[in-house]
Amino acid sequence: MPSSSGLFKKADGRDKLHNGLEPAYLAPVHIIRPNRNIWQRLADIWHHRELLMFLIRKEVHLRYSNSVLGLAWSMLNPALTLAIYWIVFEKVLRNGIPNFVVFLFAGILVWNLFSTSVLGATGTLVANSGIVKKVAFPREILAIASVGAASVLFFFQALVVAIGLIILNSGPAWGYLPLIPLAIVVLLVFSTALGIFLSAVNVYFRDTQHLVEVMMLALFWAEPIVYPYKSVAAIFANHPSLFWLKWIYLANPLAGVVLAFQRFLYAHVNAINTVTHQPMAILPTRTISSYAELLGIVLVVCIALLIGAIGVFAKLAGNLAEEL
Repeated sequence: MPSSSGLFKKADGRDKLHNGLEPAYLAPVHIIRPNRNIWQRLADIWHHRELLMFLIRKEVHLRYSNSVLGLAWSMLNPALTLAIYWIVFEKVLRNGIPNFVVFLFAGILVWNLFSTSVLGATGTLVANSGIVKKVAFPREILAIASVGAASVLFFFQALVVAIGLIILNSGPAWGYLPLIPLAIVVLLVFSTALGIFLSAVNVYFRDTQHLVEVMMLALFWAEPIVYPYKSVAAIFANHPSLFWLKWIYLANPLAGVVLAFQRFLYAHVNAINTVTHQPMAILPTRTISSYAELLGIVLVVCIALLIGAIGVFAKLAGNLAEEL
């Protein structure tokens, strides 16, 4: 052991370095181990919540840094997408849905939050490989930060929707407003579950990100965004042998969230077709309690998916730095 003239010396009854700093073993150390169980990993994420907030701010800032319009792009992008779909489906294909732009508003708002969250989270570990290899922290935070950044953009896009409703003089169904917070929670939990799972898998299989981009194109058309849900339900009703597909269709968490947003923002269950001038069914004839029940069931499933995703991430976390 070194003498008092060596590395340490006594001072006020405590070991001190010659430069006055406390030795490292006296400082509190928080260790992140890959073999921690799910609840410990959730506690680690909560412990690093300030880091999460910092990463969300950083991701939003970097997304639009050195941009003249900045966050305005988060509003212009969905507005342009909305305009294109409105022209194609209402003016060219003439689907006959009245106030079709409002119908689109509701679905695209949900889709943008989901797709931006999942696509951003899938590639986040690879994109931030530098800090993953050098800094000890719960890696899940990077995927969650992508969802958080998408949520910030969702807020600005929701402002576009609000302005659009005012301009179009289209009032929502205020009685269904309580569905929206529940629908947003379902959407965020589902997006986070997929984001955490895919972010870890993408480290080991880099084709995952490209596969997700392709799957997003297919999944978009599996949602009742540019077509009314009732047109799909009619197919199931006319073919009793396929009726079970209806429940598979509704088991998709996004479908229930889109329907809840449409019921609130679009508000019309039935309408007069603008082309044939015949009555047409658009949305399910459900009460607010039945919508809430559907979303509640989906939320339970999404929470289970989130726990499973964290469990898979925990299994794969041990070799992330080496794979990167």
